[in-house]
Amino acid sequence: MWRNLVAKIRQVMYRMGLIKGLEKITDHKEIYSNDEMYDNIEVWKSLYRGYYEPFHRVRYKTISGWKERTMQSLQMPKIVSSEMAALVFNEKCEISIDNETVKEFIDAVFEQNHFNKEFQDHLEFMFAHGGAVIKPYVEEGKVKLSFVTADCFVPISWNNGRIYEGVFVSEYRKGDKKYTHLEWHTWENETYVVKNELYESNGHELGVEVPLSTLFPNLESEVRINGLKRPLFVYFKPNTANNIDTQSPLGISIFANALDTIKALDTAFDSFHREFRLGRKRIVVPAHMVQTVIDPETGQGYRYFDDTDEVYEAFNDGNMDENKIHDISVELRVEEHISAINALLNIFAMQTGFSAGTFSFDGKSVKTATEVVSENSKTFKSKKSHEIIIEEGLKELITTIIDIALLYGLYNGPTDYEVSVAFDDSIVEDENSEIDKQIKLVNSGLTSRKRAIMRIHKCTEEEALQILQEIFDEERRRSPELEELQAEGVLFGDRE
Repeated sequence: MWRNLVAKIRQVMYRMGLIKGLEKITDHKEIYSNDEMYDNIEVWKSLYRGYYEPFHRVRYKTISGWKERTMQSLQMPKIVSSEMAALVFNEKCEISIDNETVKEFIDAVFEQNHFNKEFQDHLEFMFAHGGAVIKPYVEEGKVKLSFVTADCFVPISWNNGRIYEGVFVSEYRKGDKKYTHLEWHTWENETYVVKNELYESNGHELGVEVPLSTLFPNLESEVRINGLKRPLFVYFKPNTANNIDTQSPLGISIFANALDTIKALDTAFDSFHREFRLGRKRIVVPAHMVQTVIDPETGQGYRYFDDTDEVYEAFNDGNMDENKIHDISVELRVEEHISAINALLNIFAMQTGFSAGTFSFDGKSVKTATEVVSENSKTFKSKKSHEIIIEEGLKELITTIIDIALLYGLYNGPTDYEVSVAFDDSIVEDENSEIDKQIKLVNSGLTSRKRAIMRIHKCTEEEALQILQEIFDEERRRSPELEELQAEGVLFGDRE
């Protein structure tokens, strides 16, 4: 679908004059032309949803012919995207602005748009699909934020990976008609131009252009804006090099290079599930024993065995003892399957930027390690790497919000401010490592016992002093000289 749609969009680009002949280098707009990227996005979307037909639609042969079924999925693309998104941005993440007026305005915009929740969701989509776009706009006198997934945005021009122009694609259904809304964001010298077009079709193609009033009675066909220095959208992507198309500004999914492992994982998980069905207990009995027998005296039919019991299998073999019953009990390979799945999970973790052992399968579900062992771990390094590009995008988003608010007269405050993002690193802790670290600091005289207790127990100063008092009371019974140390103000952190 996307290959046809992008081709149609490219035709519209020619008609609009966005794609020109190379009479001079300045006339050339770098139009994204590799449809393979959007084919891959469709694959990543399918895997994220848990069903990709080439992987999960299985044909197999039985004695009655070919059959089809849906393979069981471990849902690892969803799990790994969700886990990385939660590591990078969660409720403990703080966006700080050094100017109170700007901060109050941005906080109000974020609150109105439920930013924290929406951004967490679309950050997960970003890791899964390879990118996401946030587009600020004004509606009813308020700044709104539109969150757009990677498959609904086509870049037009960029420089050093930063996208300056693009087209947003939205599809709607009305009756038996399909409508495609194209929103173009382009530059004409110093003027920022937003053009809207609506196309109608009966199938998958773009179709023919129809008036905007067909669906959007109040939408202008073109808006020209002067005075802007940056586009009115911000493109986010994982901090992972695009090895599918090195010339593309688009990002790739964090599991883009783990497709074979995903297939192997789901194959092993599917086999684990089928092990219980295919390896169930069976009792093979002669065929005549499962047939209805008529009692000559009563004329009533009866069976040797309950025909609703699925453990019985009828078998008609001339060499089989007529009255012999065979009990077939197959040993289930549970541990072998669990071991194979865990081995594949370690490979998958490495391919997606997580430390080995982050994911484990216990026979019931996938468990995720709640703590990152050290700052040298692969998970921590991946988290920090993604945070760099996410922080840059958030800063750009805030600047864009201020720009559009100034443009529409919704904000008249200062424009000189600094933005910083404090990501949550509390998860990057190992309890034993932290205890050892604090003990060494106390023994070397680089911190007080009070502060060490505050770090280890994550408690307040008052609570730490209470713990110290309890320790002192216990030790005093054995060492009366501790009273002298307490009196000198050493034990409770007065001297630091």
